[in-house]
Amino acid sequence: MITAAQAGHIGGDFSVTDILTVLFHGVLEIDPARPDWPDRDHFILSKGHCAASLYATLASCGYFSPKELPTFMAPLSPLNGHPNRTKVPGVETNTGPLGHGLPVGVGTALGIRLVGRNSRVVVVLGDGEMQEGSNWEALMAASHHRLDHLMIVIDRNRLQQGARTEETNRLDPLDARLAAFGWEVRTVDGHDHVALDAALRPVGTDAPVAVIANTIKGKGVSFIEDRVEWHHKVPDRDQVEAALAELIIDEPSGVGA
Repeated sequence: MITAAQAGHIGGDFSVTDILTVLFHGVLEIDPARPDWPDRDHFILSKGHCAASLYATLASCGYFSPKELPTFMAPLSPLNGHPNRTKVPGVETNTGPLGHGLPVGVGTALGIRLVGRNSRVVVVLGDGEMQEGSNWEALMAASHHRLDHLMIVIDRNRLQQGARTEETNRLDPLDARLAAFGWEVRTVDGHDHVALDAALRPVGTDAPVAVIANTIKGKGVSFIEDRVEWHHKVPDRDQVEAALAELIIDEPSGVGA
């Protein structure tokens, strides 16, 4: 998708893919045949620049045909570089500007409470995104209102555009900081599906839950893993073939056409 479009954010796409897979194929209460089902769980990808991974996940669930994936970022394609709720079923809110997804998630969780539904709200954020002040205001509001049906998952790959997070604006001790804001904190290997499944479920809490998912940017491809330049670098055809060989994935027809 990214090579065909000649644009995208492959490093972050690969770090978040396992999280999205477990959420959509195991944890979230959703119905792809009825994207607007009132009692569905609500998912927000706040790190909207990783739309390619979200689109691949939504297509795998049946929200739309996988045949649309090669149109990623093409003229008039609904699969924009950032998710758009008016164009793609399964997208709850437009995201892209960092620091917006969690405030929207807090409002969504409050709305669900007001209408008396039991749905959950899950927001996935990038760790570099946690440098945005709007997120900390939202964290404070969520704990104040005891939004125990709200969960955030932080894709903790420790890289952001141009540098490591700890070089840019130190986040650690992130777990202690989140706990100080009144959140229940869980830490997990963000590539272990069994551990993710356990951490992402609403078990025994009366507070909002923050899951710190320790991940590797570019997970699964040796020449991309943990390399800052792959934040939005585009692989050429030879690199695509090398990556597919490492991932043991047959290239779907039409990719790169």
